[in-house]
Amino acid sequence: MMDNKVRFFDTTLRDGEQAPGYSMNIDEKIRMARQLEAMGVDVIEAGFAIASPGDFESVRQIARAVREPVVASLSRALVKDIDAAYDAVREAARPRIHTFLATSDIHLEFKLRMTREQALKRAVEAVKYARGKCGDVEFSLEDASRTDPDYMCRVVEAVIAAGATTVNLPDTTGYATPGEIHDMVSNVMNRVPNIDKAVISMHCHDDLGLAVANTLAGIAAGARQAECCVCGIGERAGNAALEEIAMGLRVRRDSYGLEYGIKTEEIAKTAQLLASITGVKIAPSKAIVGANAFAHESGIHQHGVMANVKTYEIMTPESVGFKKTALVLGKHSGQHAFSRRLADLGYNVDKTLEDRLFADFKKLADRKKTIEDRDIVALVETATGHTPGENDWKLKNYVVSSSNKMFSTACVTLVRNGKEVTESAFGSGPVFCCIRAVEKIVKHSFSLLDYQIQAVTERRDAQGEVLVKISDDAGTYRGRGVSTDIIEGSILSTLDAVNKMLGDPKGKSLGTGAASKAQHTFEDDLLTGRTDKQRD
Repeated sequence: MMDNKVRFFDTTLRDGEQAPGYSMNIDEKIRMARQLEAMGVDVIEAGFAIASPGDFESVRQIARAVREPVVASLSRALVKDIDAAYDAVREAARPRIHTFLATSDIHLEFKLRMTREQALKRAVEAVKYARGKCGDVEFSLEDASRTDPDYMCRVVEAVIAAGATTVNLPDTTGYATPGEIHDMVSNVMNRVPNIDKAVISMHCHDDLGLAVANTLAGIAAGARQAECCVCGIGERAGNAALEEIAMGLRVRRDSYGLEYGIKTEEIAKTAQLLASITGVKIAPSKAIVGANAFAHESGIHQHGVMANVKTYEIMTPESVGFKKTALVLGKHSGQHAFSRRLADLGYNVDKTLEDRLFADFKKLADRKKTIEDRDIVALVETATGHTPGENDWKLKNYVVSSSNKMFSTACVTLVRNGKEVTESAFGSGPVFCCIRAVEKIVKHSFSLLDYQIQAVTERRDAQGEVLVKISDDAGTYRGRGVSTDIIEGSILSTLDAVNKMLGDPKGKSLGTGAASKAQHTFEDDLLTGRTDKQRD
């Protein structure tokens, strides 16, 4: 089915989310799915429905939440998997079942213990069964890049005849080179007689750093669907990066001459949202969306850019959603100017949230001379990550005492439903003490799994963005806090995570002391010399 449009199949919420550190809860997945819809992706692979009840429910909720993209669920070539996949996506405006089976000899012999004929029969049966439930069925030949070319053509022809509307030829192990991918796709395009009845797709992993190059090579040979993830996240070294493929097609239109539906101006916002949700920062040198992607320090480069930006920039920051604004915000700025900046940055928020953000902005402006766009992005992402509830704990004040000659102490006061509670704690540092005091106030023990702090901008008055990950008996929760005071930011991020933890229905049956068996873990660890990782 050769045409002039490349379809973008985003698997951030399935393959990407499987990468360590990138797991998301249902609400976070829905936020991400809606932004993917806003960016214009054609297909959202929402998850692997059979994997767990949680995965099934997240796929179903995403299918309900978005209307424009196709919503797909992955399934093995098994009846129970296909049933679960369809049940999860059946409420989507445009559902798809994505089923797969390995076809390389090494997978058939050692993993599946099947002959080629048995695998071919299984693939055809799976596609026929899936097509009986859903009009849009994709079949993937797992490890296609190491599959015998003649056998590959037989499988592709058979699954298309059985009803597959999309056939994926993945480089599952990231082993192939661009030339090999081009030859593989060309072979299928030229030898499969019914190839005009389906779209050929590419799904390339980045083990050798060739995922994007391989995907574009497949597209040049006739593939018309690109399977990718935002920022290239995914298992092992990750997948092909959506933003790199999209901008490759845009910047090198002279080479590819193909159309696509991605709104590239939404790319930066989408990447920032992923980083905000997962707490994994974007590498400064990351192509397209890294902080240094449009930065020039070399004198020769700076001279060239000042003379003509095209000397060193092959795309503009605005083309991927980075905004250049001349309006300077500070403590004297009014809400109208602030609202305009929010709109310029691509945020469409309701009046209640805008008022809340403006109040946070004014507090920040009293501490910082100049407010940069990155400061505002940090405020927005922090505010939208968790909607405050009536039962949420809020910080009123804190006092810490710290020295390199003695244990640190902290006294923290939190407020909930108008009631103030104060607790003190001691430990090996001020942040440690404050987190322990919070734990004592909420009377719900938790483990601190991860703690990160990074300056949002440069200079001494920069905001510190603190990201924490905590866990209790019910689950794992992320929190974010921003402040020019890193101790305050640490408390705010901990409270963000704690309020999510206490509001999680899964934990309510465990009672207010869900982790009572570890009620004094912070003091215990201090006395025994154990770390959080050793305790967990």
